[in-house]
Amino acid sequence: MKNYQIKTYEEAIQVIEEVGLLPLAPLVPDFPALNTITTPESWHSDTEYDPWIWRTRFSVDGVAGYGKFIKKKSILISRDFLPYFKVVIGHDETVEDRYQKGHVSREALNLYRIIREEGVIDTRELRTRAGLRDKEHKKVFDNGILELQGAMDIVISGIKEKINAEGEKNGWSSTFFETYDSWASRNKIASIAVDKGRAREYIVNHFRGFATDKAFQKLQKILGE
Repeated sequence: MKNYQIKTYEEAIQVIEEVGLLPLAPLVPDFPALNTITTPESWHSDTEYDPWIWRTRFSVDGVAGYGKFIKKKSILISRDFLPYFKVVIGHDETVEDRYQKGHVSREALNLYRIIREEGVIDTRELRTRAGLRDKEHKKVFDNGILELQGAMDIVISGIKEKINAEGEKNGWSSTFFETYDSWASRNKIASIAVDKGRAREYIVNHFRGFATDKAFQKLQKILGE
């Protein structure tokens, strides 16, 4: 497998388009991750070479879907492969239908409805709207958001810097969430009419072409053997 080492945002886009799936941190052995193909000193450098800045720029620019889609880990998925992953990881039924069957928590359903209604909403506002702003509700909120990302019902669509009265960055930035359907529509990424088996086969065949045996076995397991 190619040993990727990159410096620029444009080079990162090329890697995402080539491999299809790029975790921020190692998820699969012998497989690239954003923090393994860039230098440690570039992270949090607050420069154009900072991968921490790139992570949401990919989503803002429509280059890749971004979210904690697999094993609660932050993942970037290329435009070309995103519809296939959506079929494999996601569900045919709506969030509401899955809730009625007991497959979605009440908190996740409520969060999803607010995100869908707002279009795009940042974490602070979402917690307030959902009545989960207090510290004791943070875990409930986090679990609901992870649940929705894990089914690719929502994506991370950007961040908002926290700015003080002097116009300087002050504290942690806030994440923006958007439904997958809304984000995909805005970025002209169409859904595909294939079943889960065929979608999985398409992804697996792609990885078979370049992944090591060790990486390939892990990827197969992640996608469901």
